[in-house]
This record gives sequence, C-alpha cells and structure tokens, in this order.
Amino acid sequence: MTAPIDGAALLDEVEAFHRRFNVFPHEAAYVAVALWDAHAHLLECFDSTPRIAFLSPEPGSGKTRALEIVETLVPQPMTAVNASAAALFRSVSSGNGKPTILFDEIDTIFGPKAGDNEELRGFLNAGHRRTGVTYRCIGDGGQQTVQAFPSYCAVAVAGLGSLPDTILSRSVIIRMRRRARNEKVEPFRARVHEAEGHKLRDRLAAWAENARGFVMGAWPDMPDGVSDRPADVWEPLLAIADAVGGHWPDRARAACVTLVTASRANDKGSIGVRLLTDLRDHVMTGIDRLPTVAILDRLNSMDDAPWADMGGKPLDNRRLSKMLAEYMTGDNEPIASRNIKTGASVLKGYYATDLHDAWQRYCPPPPESPLPPLPGTENLT
Repeated sequence: MTAPIDGAALLDEVEAFHRRFNVFPHEAAYVAVALWDAHAHLLECFDSTPRIAFLSPEPGSGKTRALEIVETLVPQPMTAVNASAAALFRSVSSGNGKPTILFDEIDTIFGPKAGDNEELRGFLNAGHRRTGVTYRCIGDGGQQTVQAFPSYCAVAVAGLGSLPDTILSRSVIIRMRRRARNEKVEPFRARVHEAEGHKLRDRLAAWAENARGFVMGAWPDMPDGVSDRPADVWEPLLAIADAVGGHWPDRARAACVTLVTASRANDKGSIGVRLLTDLRDHVMTGIDRLPTVAILDRLNSMDDAPWADMGGKPLDNRRLSKMLAEYMTGDNEPIASRNIKTGASVLKGYYATDLHDAWQRYCPPPPESPLPPLPGTENLT
C-alpha cells in the first residue's frame, strides 16, 4: 500500500521549484502560483477556475519563464500563442481530457493594435465557469445546427500591459518586474528541468486523486473584505490550501488579501468609474459644489489621467455632461449640472450631493488620508 502524499510538503516543493527559476514581485505571488498549479489537477471539483495572468509593462520581466515552469507542473499543457478561438474550444471539448491552456504574448491578441478579438474573449470568459459553453453552427448550408461546446478549462496567460476588464476580473494577477541586479535565478534548461517538473506534476496528480473528497463542494472561509468576483477567483485556491493543511491555509488567505488589494489599486474600472473616482478623490475633495469650468481644468491638468487626451482632444463640458448623465442621483435622476452662484455671477456646475450615490455604488473605497481641498476652493459657494 502506498503511503499517503503529504500535500503541504508537496506544495512546498512546487513553490521551491518556482523559486529556482522565477522572481515574483512578492511572497503572495509564489503562494498563489503554487496553489494554481495544484488546482489545475482538480478542475472538475470546482464551479469556476481562476485565470492566472503574468503581466508587465516591459519585455524581459520573466513572464514567459513563469509560463514555462507552470507548463511542467500542470496536466495536459497546451501552448496557444496563435491559436484561434475555434481551435481552443474544439480542444477543450474533444473528450480527451481538459488541456491547461498557456497563452503567451496575450497582448498581441488583446493589445491596442490587435482589435477586440471578441470571439476569443468570449471563449475565455465562458470557460471561467464549469457550466460555460460556446455555441457554434456546424454543418453546411441549410443543414446547419447549433452545437454547444464546453469551454471550461484552466488558463494561464502572459503579456505586456493589461487585459480586457472581463478577463482581469476573473484572474489572479501577478505584476512581473525585471530582475534587479541582486536577484538571481537558476538558468532553466528544458532537457534537465522539465523532467524534474514532470515528477512534481505526477505527484500533484496522485495527490489530487486522493484529495477530491476534501475539495469537492468545499466552501472555504474568505478573508474579510473579499467577496463577489474576487471570492469566485480565490475559492478554488483556498479550498486547495485547506485540503493540504499545514501553513498553507494561513499563507493562502494572506496572499489572497495582498493580491486582491493590489488588483483593486490597479483597477480604475470603466472610464465612467474612473471619472467618478477622480472627481471624488482629486477634484471635489472637501468641496460641496464646483463649476464645470473648474472641474474640467482640474481633470485635464491631472498628469496620470486620460482626461487631457480623449480621442485627441481634452475632455469638454459636453462629454463630461454625457458621461455623468449615465449615472443617477440618490433621487434616481440622471446626474446633471445645476446653477452655482459664484459672487455676482451664476455658472453651471456639479454638486457633491448629486454625485454621492454614484460614488457609494461604483467607486472603490476612498483613500485613508483624503487630500486637502484645492487652493482657492475652500470657501466656494
């Protein structure tokens, strides 16, 4: 009779294997990646599978190497640099076991010069859920019928820049950086190290066979503040951590909080949510009303914001009005400019009371230390 596999010790080895070849930005990333490797072996036990995304602003940040190490540890890896959506959903629904799809250079598919690639985006979004399917017409001419192709599979991606929001929100995001001079890794030699990774992969598969009863239908406790989509993303990883035990449940929850918090800090949401958030945090802080001309001046002077170049020209009052009218006041009326008395004149502008309900509903929590009011606006009435 074979001795049971110590899951915690095995995950320690998986993490150590990554550390030999990868420099991740923080400890939480090593924890998340090791748990993600293990979850790929237990995919059918979960209602959803998180994507893992290795992203960086510049080349040479270790993204491809991270995917190469993941490839040695997951079941049926399928490298898909230029694969079409049709090829992917047929591979996933072939009945020969679910591939783990590894998408390098994802920026060439979703980057600014690549178009929207809605078909592939739809496949990746649908495949996040176990019930996810992709519908396609098959047959010729008038004999066509609609067939549902299952899309559920584990996906790891790497690329420059960012990803569509619908994919980011379903992902554990690892923001990669170039190695500093004092950060050393072992050179990865496929002929030698792939075999080492495959031994770990086979042990993960053996452990997974015995762990199915522990993770099937599990409802792991979520850290405070992690709910909705982030909870969906992390539930399988925390279930794995609870199943292996040892120090992994605590480390997994600490990593969850770290990475979810980081993703929120980097996530400005839609352009509308970005506008609402910038109005709250940078334009109308401590101010109960402000003329439109002053709002535009402050928005367009923000160095790290998109407002000064909205399709080649700065944000103007017409577009500001149109964007804010998409959101409602507390009285369920579209947000609109109103008259503001400034000395002897009356100008059109916006009131914080009209924006407050939208701020509460759509914006991330405000900074802990609000900025002081802008000079010259403290006594504006």
